[in-house]
Amino acid sequence: MEMTNFWLALMLTVFAGLSTGIGSIMALFAKRTNIRFLSISLGFSAGVMIYVSFVEIFVKSEESLVEAVGTGLSSWINVLAFFGGIGMIALIDFLVPTGENPHEMRDVEDMKVRDQKLMRVGVFTALAIAIHNFPEGLAT
Repeated sequence: MEMTNFWLALMLTVFAGLSTGIGSIMALFAKRTNIRFLSISLGFSAGVMIYVSFVEIFVKSEESLVEAVGTGLSSWINVLAFFGGIGMIALIDFLVPTGENPHEMRDVEDMKVRDQKLMRVGVFTALAIAIHNFPEGLAT
């Protein structure tokens, strides 16, 4: 590996990490929950994840399926698996009762939570994200 590639990779990694930190700090300084900004941000994040699914994961799964089942059937299996996953998530969302569904619309300000409980959830969420990202960091 050339040193130029090393420094480029290092700077991109630092930029990605700082972007995550800056986004987190923005949430800490918000006085009131801005539903419009939150909705736009979540929509943008969902768009990025869909892009990653289609461009990176979809292509890699196609390559693996070509090796396993051949060229003719691999594309159909890939598309059916993708939309089958969407269908399964829709079915799960339909079967979960409305009162227990965390995706139902509620006013954030109206929700009452204890600070200690919220802190515990936050710590476990941060730990889960760190564990989730660790193998990806090793791969790059």
